[in-house]
Amino acid sequence: MLSTLQIVTTVVVGLLVGVEFAVAFIMSRILNALPDDSSQLGHAHGGRMLGRAMPFWYIGSVVLAASWAVAGWRDGGAGLVVTAAGLLILSVIMSVLLLVPINNRNRTWTPENRPADWREQLHRWERYHYVRVAVLIAAFTLLVTALV
Repeated sequence: MLSTLQIVTTVVVGLLVGVEFAVAFIMSRILNALPDDSSQLGHAHGGRMLGRAMPFWYIGSVVLAASWAVAGWRDGGAGLVVTAAGLLILSVIMSVLLLVPINNRNRTWTPENRPADWREQLHRWERYHYVRVAVLIAAFTLLVTALV
């Protein structure tokens, strides 16, 4: 049972890292290279689409990591899993406090109603997102290390 939980947790967090890495280093660059209206509309659509799925994915990752930490408390690597779970909690806190407020504004913008500083707000979101990706990579690395 524990090994199944370990594998599922590692896969779910690994996929989360992959998606967020792709958003940071691929999708944002593609969208930022488009003309203003297309760029802004693409960011808004991405914010709406991922904004619906990511809360479940982030909370699910925390629950899985915490479950692994509890179930494997007496096993080697428990400290790594607890630290990874803490980093996943940090990523949720960062999301709620820093990224979600910008995303909630961005996903409602159109070329007709976007604020003059819309690009600056998106660049701020991207900077916060880079930090969040680093936190997620660290959590994933700890989970993989705990497996070995």
